[in-house]
Amino acid sequence: MSAVWISSSLLRSRAAHLRQLSVFSRRAVLQPLQVVSSLQKTWTPGNPTWLWCSRSLYVDSPPMVPGQSFSYVHGASSVSLLGQTVGQSLQAAADRWPHREALVFLQDGVRKTFSQFQEDVDQAAAGLLALGLKRGDRLGVWGPNTYHWILFQFATAKSGIILVSINPAYQLKELEYTLRKVQCKAVVCPTQFKTQRFCDMLRQICPEMETAESGVFRSSRLPDLCMVIVTDSRQTGTVHVEDVMQAGSRKHHQELQDLQTKLSFDDPINIQFTSPIRACVPVPLYHCIGSVIGGMCMALHGITLVFPSAGYDSRANLEAIQNERCNFLYGTPTMYIDMLGQPDLHKYDLSSVESVGVSGAALIFSRCLWCRSHFQSVSPVPLSFSVGVSGFTGGSLCPPEVMRKLKTDMNVKDMIIGYGTTENSPAAFVGFPRDNEELKTETVGCILNHAEAKVVDVSSGEVVPLGDSGELLIRAYSVMLEYWDDSDKTNEAISKDRWYRTGDIASLDRFGYCRIVGRIKDMIIRGGENIYPAEIEQFLHTHPNVQEAQVIGVRDERMGEQVCACIRLKEGQDCSREEIRDFCRGQISHFKIPHYVVFVDIFPLTGSGKIQKIKLREEMEKKLGL
Repeated sequence: MSAVWISSSLLRSRAAHLRQLSVFSRRAVLQPLQVVSSLQKTWTPGNPTWLWCSRSLYVDSPPMVPGQSFSYVHGASSVSLLGQTVGQSLQAAADRWPHREALVFLQDGVRKTFSQFQEDVDQAAAGLLALGLKRGDRLGVWGPNTYHWILFQFATAKSGIILVSINPAYQLKELEYTLRKVQCKAVVCPTQFKTQRFCDMLRQICPEMETAESGVFRSSRLPDLCMVIVTDSRQTGTVHVEDVMQAGSRKHHQELQDLQTKLSFDDPINIQFTSPIRACVPVPLYHCIGSVIGGMCMALHGITLVFPSAGYDSRANLEAIQNERCNFLYGTPTMYIDMLGQPDLHKYDLSSVESVGVSGAALIFSRCLWCRSHFQSVSPVPLSFSVGVSGFTGGSLCPPEVMRKLKTDMNVKDMIIGYGTTENSPAAFVGFPRDNEELKTETVGCILNHAEAKVVDVSSGEVVPLGDSGELLIRAYSVMLEYWDDSDKTNEAISKDRWYRTGDIASLDRFGYCRIVGRIKDMIIRGGENIYPAEIEQFLHTHPNVQEAQVIGVRDERMGEQVCACIRLKEGQDCSREEIRDFCRGQISHFKIPHYVVFVDIFPLTGSGKIQKIKLREEMEKKLGL
């Protein structure tokens, strides 16, 4: 589990993970001259490093001329970085679009314009100050996607309090570890959601809540925690969210206003816990992609966020697109596969969806110069949003066949591709709306504005020749500050010259487009051969009976590892192990053909809808008796 810090500036977000907790700040990227000077310190005659470091790729529009000669790229742009805090961005949006809808939570029947949302944020922020919270304190938000989640995301930013995004699926030990690790002073949560009884779990950790007066207590197990704010029914020993909204006096509103002149986009603003997996698309609000690409884009670009449900529900997603006329759709590959697999998919009117996105970032909008002035967004993930003219997928590599089906079966007109990790808060590469199908299905686009990337040999750390595969490294304003309170983990992930090691295997082409080959940790080593599961998964998705395929390595006494394909078939379809293997013969190398083929009904998923490959491997080895 890691934690990351995020900043109060959308485009200057940085993350720092807590083992992997990431802390995001408002810090800006190194300017080009500063990058050059830092590189000059290590330059020596005869060293080709200087040659490729001096090259830039202008990414305001799709690169048309092949100009790359090394596996390094710097995204130059005529668009400047923003020097705004989150509070300033929301205020600007409310001034510009006061009566436009900012947020729609269908399950709760909540609709807020930018002006209404701004007013609520100010009330909540002043209320937090009135309750004794101060700049730099940590406040945890623990729960599903509801209005109060995003309300406190912006209220904490406005008041200088650091938001801690807590996975609503966390159990007792995970919760206690999280709250202790970052010294949370307060927690915001509902009484319960589905089987999660949030208040009861907090009482087990802090029995002092039972006798708390005015909702303030002192915990022996968590000495920093002194307050729980509930968002639904009133509970003994807690503070109700309505009390927070009413707590701020004129004095506290003035204090909040004075604070705005002291806050900076360099201040830490958000701590995210993450697992060591790359994140390519918006996920629930507790996830970096959800809160940054969702909430921050809403404030910066004036889009409308539509939340179909508090938890993931593929049918609710389709209904939201139909009823709210959403233009842009975000989701993980698994979520798109689930929507495509709905037997009554054809009954839904999805004509409003002009595009879906395959991963992405806030800068997606600076590349969609032809977008409408008003965007509507929907979120298949408990928070993802669909906005503008495209759709978006992420959480793992999206098989090209799935992307093609989005066009044929859901009538999606366009796609935008992207790639990132929580540590990049959260994107590094994004494609262009005008990219051809090959670029959209086989690459993750070009480096973002004001960011750098290079591909290095995993063993030596040297930059590999253009087109060769190696580990992808990123250096940018968006790279996390640190893993919270874990210098060893930070130094392992980020070099002294601020290159973040993604752990992903990738290559760059002459135009600067990036291809993700696979994950270093996912790589299967079979008898000395390096095998990347993503390649096999993409091929298996072309089988007419396959709904979803995940490939893992399982232990083998002779070969070290064997390839195991876990396949979910389309409804009403049947298939055998030998049919799958015969389908692969002559199409992929013999050593990549799955030795084991296991048919499954479901895959183990994270709360944000990503496949848990470690858990899947454990399940398969147990099932196969290995």
